[in-house]
Amino acid sequence: MVYEKIKAMISNQFKIDEDDITMDTSFRKDLKADSIDLVEFIISIEEEFDIEVEDDELENIDTVGDAVKYIEEHIN
Repeated sequence: MVYEKIKAMISNQFKIDEDDITMDTSFRKDLKADSIDLVEFIISIEEEFDIEVEDDELENIDTVGDAVKYIEEHIN
């Protein structure tokens, strides 16, 4: 469920088809996200899942799978 929601959010923000998003999709390499894009995405994650992403954790979230794992660990 987290993965599907994240895919929809990425599709909306980065204007990419959900079918092109996998757990291995890199925000920087594949989606060409810059730091502003990433901050905006993290804010949307925090709002959607009612969690807080610590600043020192941002550098550990490189792929969609990293984001899903982080969210799943913090919503339970």
